[in-house]
Amino acid sequence: MTKETYIVMVDDNFHFTDENERYKSGEYTTYDEAVAKCKAIVDEYLESALEPGMTAGQLYTSYQMFGEDPFIIGEKEYDYSSWDYAKERCSDLAK
Repeated sequence: MTKETYIVMVDDNFHFTDENERYKSGEYTTYDEAVAKCKAIVDEYLESALEPGMTAGQLYTSYQMFGEDPFIIGEKEYDYSSWDYAKERCSDLAK
């Protein structure tokens, strides 16, 4: 029996339809590790883009336009969404 590998790929929201801008971030042995990597990529962008006085909506719009959109590839489809995670984090970060 082979163990599934979870691959994290990353799209650039600024170049949304350009697969040439896509890159592989890494391979992980558990789904939880892959999700953690995806969340770290999103968090890195959000924390760098956050400015004093920025609203959650403004931060999320910035993410949609310029952030990175990591996703997981494996033997089946997964329900993790970086956009959903980013929306939640924007509410936490921009009070």
